[in-house]
Amino acid sequence: MKETKFKRFPLKPFLYEGLQSIGFYEPTDIQERIIPKALKNSSVVGQSQTGTGKTHAFLLPILTKIEPENREVQAVITAPTRELANQIYHEVLKLTKFCEKDQIISTKLLVGGTDKARTIEKLKQQPHIIIGTPGRIYDLVKEQALFVHTAQMMVVDEADLMLDMGFLEDVDKIAGLMPEQLQMFVFSATIPENLKPFLKKYMENPEFVQVEPKKRTASSIEHVLIPYRHREKLDIVEDLLQIYNPFLAIVFTNTKKMADIVADGLIARGMKVGIIHGDLSPRERKKMMNQIRNLEYQYIVATDLASRGIDIEGVSHVINYELPNDLSFYIHRSGRTGRASYTGISVIVYDEQDEIKVSKLEKMGIEFKNMDIVNGELIEIQDRNFRKKRKKTKPDLDPAIIHKVKKPKKVKPGYKKKLKAEMEKQKRLMRRRNK
Repeated sequence: MKETKFKRFPLKPFLYEGLQSIGFYEPTDIQERIIPKALKNSSVVGQSQTGTGKTHAFLLPILTKIEPENREVQAVITAPTRELANQIYHEVLKLTKFCEKDQIISTKLLVGGTDKARTIEKLKQQPHIIIGTPGRIYDLVKEQALFVHTAQMMVVDEADLMLDMGFLEDVDKIAGLMPEQLQMFVFSATIPENLKPFLKKYMENPEFVQVEPKKRTASSIEHVLIPYRHREKLDIVEDLLQIYNPFLAIVFTNTKKMADIVADGLIARGMKVGIIHGDLSPRERKKMMNQIRNLEYQYIVATDLASRGIDIEGVSHVINYELPNDLSFYIHRSGRTGRASYTGISVIVYDEQDEIKVSKLEKMGIEFKNMDIVNGELIEIQDRNFRKKRKKTKPDLDPAIIHKVKKPKKVKPGYKKKLKAEMEKQKRLMRRRNK
């Protein structure tokens, strides 16, 4: 079996076996930098984009520090969405199934949309690790069914999204019930000003780890621009999906209303389409995620709920029906594809109104391939900025010659023809002089 480089860290032995089982042999940059600090009980603020391996950067030290014989809550992991909480939970299960029989680590998933009474019943025996959404965790704390005051470790994942969605208040309430010497891990793509008071309140001299990738998006992703050109946008998307024939494609819109319009439009064209946005009930969302994981859909229409915090495996193509106002979300959207060792394609269907946004993305280091659909095929077309990029070259002539042939204030008929003849004459004179 291939040797794992995670052995450089003093982790519990079962974790090496667990990491090998999921094909992790070499730590990512963020894991390399966070795991040693976390094992030394330091609180950490990790700033990195999606897909950098941050989940295992906090799971590995937490699982190493859990004391199985101590039957109480020792770690609380919070996430802004049910789907992200569910993902983290299943990553823990993949690792803990290798625990020794007398060293079992128990984990509970606590999210909304589940039977509260049954959850309370199951909490009669407190788990070692709690993973869930802040609202449901705090609700169970108020019911005195969950006791977080014993936990020494807390994770706030996707903290900026937590802030945007209004969940930081519940996180604050949960953290306020935990020990003063709390080891906290905060992970966020950005650190907005409104997040800083929370960090200051609970983290004394935390270690800051910022992982800036060489490229804003993975090199495994090809970025494509398709001009709108006043065609029917849904026709363009339908053509793209048929030409690419993706393993799994996500079409992103900015609003729930537009997601419904696009999904209905594609369904009307005979395509089987799944949909993910915030207006779905918990049961509908859970059912949809299960159907997607079971490969019942080849096409998904989604809002940015799916661009962060939901890891859908096997996404080969991303199509941006609309560009987000916050361009960092384009990074997250495109990051849904080209994961692990796979390649991916991220497409923008754009028009003149998107020009400023596309230019900003180019300044962020994203290189686009300019393409269009012609007779049912994708062909490469001229760069939309070719005129701007074309350098105007001046003839290498003596200034005196240029003065002789420069454009007069008043242009007479036949000026261009006379100018061309004069230029040729002056060039001949120059060649004679040089000889």
